[in-house]
Amino acid sequence: MRRRVPTLALLLTATLAATALPTAAAAPARPAPAPPGPAAAAEGPGTDHATDDPFTADRTNWFRQDRFGMFIHFGAYSNLEGEYQRPDGTVCRNAEWIQRQCKIPKDAYEKQAKAFDPAEFDAKAVVRAAKDAGMKYIVITSKHHEGYAMWPTKVNSWNLRDHSSFDKKRDILAELKKASDEAGIKLGFYYSIWDWHDPDFPDPATFPKYEKRMYAQLKELVDTYDPALLWFDGEWDTEDPHNPWTAKDGERLESYLRGLNPDLVINNRVGKRRVVDGDYGTPEQEIPDAPVDGQLWESCMTLNDNWGFARYDQNWKSGTTLVHNLLATTSRSGNYLLNVGPDARGRIPGPSVDRLKEMGTWLRTAGQGEAVYGARYGGLVEEPRWGAVSRKGDKLYAAVTRWPGAGKPLHLTARTDFRVKSARVLGSSQRVTVTKAGDGYDLTPSGDATNPTATVIELTVNPGRTARPGKGTGLKQEIFDNADLSGAPKITRTDPTVNHAWKFGGSPDASISSDRFGVRWTGSIEPRRTETYTLTTVSDDVVRVWIDGRLVIDSWNPHEPKVDKAQVPLTAGKHHSIRVDYAENTGEAHMKLLWSSPNQPQQIVPSTQLRTR
Repeated sequence: MRRRVPTLALLLTATLAATALPTAAAAPARPAPAPPGPAAAAEGPGTDHATDDPFTADRTNWFRQDRFGMFIHFGAYSNLEGEYQRPDGTVCRNAEWIQRQCKIPKDAYEKQAKAFDPAEFDAKAVVRAAKDAGMKYIVITSKHHEGYAMWPTKVNSWNLRDHSSFDKKRDILAELKKASDEAGIKLGFYYSIWDWHDPDFPDPATFPKYEKRMYAQLKELVDTYDPALLWFDGEWDTEDPHNPWTAKDGERLESYLRGLNPDLVINNRVGKRRVVDGDYGTPEQEIPDAPVDGQLWESCMTLNDNWGFARYDQNWKSGTTLVHNLLATTSRSGNYLLNVGPDARGRIPGPSVDRLKEMGTWLRTAGQGEAVYGARYGGLVEEPRWGAVSRKGDKLYAAVTRWPGAGKPLHLTARTDFRVKSARVLGSSQRVTVTKAGDGYDLTPSGDATNPTATVIELTVNPGRTARPGKGTGLKQEIFDNADLSGAPKITRTDPTVNHAWKFGGSPDASISSDRFGVRWTGSIEPRRTETYTLTTVSDDVVRVWIDGRLVIDSWNPHEPKVDKAQVPLTAGKHHSIRVDYAENTGEAHMKLLWSSPNQPQQIVPSTQLRTR
C-alpha cells in the first residue's frame, strides 16, 4: 500500500497516482516484452477489450452483493513488527514499508527474512475472525513491494518456503484457500507490480525480464489457488527504485489475466488507477461522498494507522466508527475492505479481532445486515445528516447514527416521487409514524434508539409505475476512418450497447486503423421510468451527446480517460432521439455510455432500451 492517502480524483480522471512519492522523471524508452504466454489475447485493429458491464455482469455479482471484506497485509516485513534497530543503536519505525523507509541494506533485510517463522498462522482462525465480523471475502498479500512471495513460487527463491524458518511443507495460501472454501468465503490475492528486490525491475532495458517472471507468478496464483479476485498495487510513477509501469503494460496484463480466467474480478491498479482500468476503483483510507461515476468501487482502510503489524501502533478505530464506515460505503454503492496485519508469528492482533466481533454483532442483531448485504445507493432520497440510507428492492434501510429521541422526527429529502407504505424499527415493536413534510418525509419513532451504534428503520416503498422493458436491439453505429467523422462511413451496423475499450491497439473493426477514427451512434433511448436521468460518458479521446436534438455533453477537447455527465429529464416509454459522436486521434480509445436515476442503478444503457430509429 502507499504511504499517503490518494484523493478521490484518482478514480475519476486520468491523473496518474503519484501523490505519495516523488514523481518519476520521464522514463526512457524500453522495448515491449515478448508475449508472455499462450493465454495473452491477440491485439490489433478490431480488438475490443470491453467484455461486459461490471455494474450488471454475473461475473461481478458476488462483489456487488457481498459489500464487506477482510484485507490481510502479511510479508517478510511482519517479522520486524514495525521496528528496525540500526547498527548505531537507533530505532526506525514503519510497517510494510520498513525496508525502504528505514533504508535497510538488502543483505540485512534478507537476513531478517531468513528468520521469519509465522508458525502460528492459523487459516481457520483467520477465516473464523472474518466470518464472525460478517465479512464475505478475503484479500491477502501474496507479494508486497518488497517482492517477497508468500507462497512456494517456482519463479525465484525469495519466498516464504525457500527464504524463511517456516515449515517447508506448509503453504499458507493453500491453507487459507481451503478454510475459505469450507466457510463459503471468497479468496483474492493482492500482488504488487512495484518490486524492490528484483534487480531487473527498475531498468527499462531489463524490465521485460521481470515482467516475464511476474506473469509466471500470477499464472501460478491463478492456476494453483483459483482466486476470485486479484488486487494489484504499486502501479504509480515513482523512484527508489524507478517504476517503469505504463498504461500499455496494464492493458497487456489485464488481457492476459482474463485469458487465464474470464471470471476474475480485477481492481483498477492493474493499469494506472483510472476509471478505464480493471473492474473497480480503489479509494484508500477514504470514503467517497457519493456513488463513483463510471466504475464499481471499494474503499480499503486500516483498523489502526498501519497496514502491516506494528507493535507500537495502538491507535485503533472504534467498533462504532467501523460500522459507520461500512454503512457509508454501502449507501454509496461501494464495498469496504478492512485490513488486519498479522504479527511475526502469524497471529491477528487481539484488538483487531475484538473490533471485528463488534461489527459482526451489529450486523447479526435484529437483521441489521439487511442494510448492507445486497444493498446499494438509496437513490430515492438524499443522504441525511443523521445517518445513511441504502436500498434493496422495495426496501429502504435508514441506519440512524444520531437518534433524535422519542417523538422527534427524522427528515428524508426525496429525489423523486415515491410513496412510503410502511416503516418499522428492526428488532423493535415501536411505532414509526411517516408523514409527508416539505420536500420529503418525516419519520417519527415512538421510542428510543435500540442500538447505540446505529438503529435501522426499514421502509417499504412504492416507487410508482415502471414501463415494461423495451424491445430495442441497440443503436445505429457508423464508423469513419477519420477523426472528423467526415465523408461516408466505412461501416454501418447495429451496436447493442455503447460499451467499448479499444485501448491502445484496438479499433471498431479490423479494417479500421487503431488511430484516427470516428464513430457515430444514432437512434432513440427509451427509459422505463419518468425521471431525471444522469447520462455518463467515459471517453478517450472526445465525445458529444445530443438528446432530442439538444447537446447535453460536449467534451470535444482532446483528453485522456475522462468522465462527463449530464442531467436529462426522460419520459417512460417515450423514444427520445439520441446521437453520440466519438473520435479517437492517437493513443488510447474508450467509449462508454451509462445512465442512472433515483430508481435506476448506474449501468451501461442496455440494448433493450436503445433503438436504431
